[in-house]
Order: sequence, then C-alpha cells, then structure tokens
Amino acid sequence: MKIELGKKYLITSDNWFFGPNGEQYKAVWGTVTSIENDSDLLGIKTNRGSTNWYVVIGNMIIAGCQVHYCIQTDNVNKDAPVKEMVHEGKMFLDNVAFSRIYMAD
Repeated sequence: MKIELGKKYLITSDNWFFGPNGEQYKAVWGTVTSIENDSDLLGIKTNRGSTNWYVVIGNMIIAGCQVHYCIQTDNVNKDAPVKEMVHEGKMFLDNVAFSRIYMAD
C-alpha cells in the first residue's frame, strides 16, 4: 500500500508537536496533497542527519522521519472522549481528555 495523493489520512507522529492554537498533538488528520523531497520543498539538500522527504497534509508538513503510523480514512472522531458520572442523583458528562488529533484540513 502507498499513500495516495488527494485522499484523507490519519498520521501519528513519533513526537508531540504544537498546533496553531498552542495545544500539543500526537497525530494529524487531513488530505495529503504531496510527498516531497528536501530540495524541492525546502530549497536545500539536507545532510544524512536529517530527513530527506516530507508529507504535506492539509495546512502542515510532516518530516518523513516523524511518520509513525498512517491510515487512510475519510472520517475521524473529532470529539474528546467523555465519561458519565452520577453525582447527587444527576447525570453529568465530563471530558476525559482533549483530542490529540490535529485537524489540518
């Protein structure tokens, strides 16, 4: 299987990264528009200590060395997980976590 341009993917990264809202993310979801080498994308040829390919997905670029897992999917759950909690006879929904998937489209 190979990444097909124009399709939506969920890509997890090896390291955390910051989104434009200041939150940290561990994955990105969006449309892959290109896969580029270093000289075409950056205008320079990197050395062997750096990655030499990049994935352009939505409004961001991921260094190839950071791509951990990749799955083609048209939808992803954008809601943070919640848990139900009963307190004094009333049901409450409590956010368990902030979604760590950056929506790049």
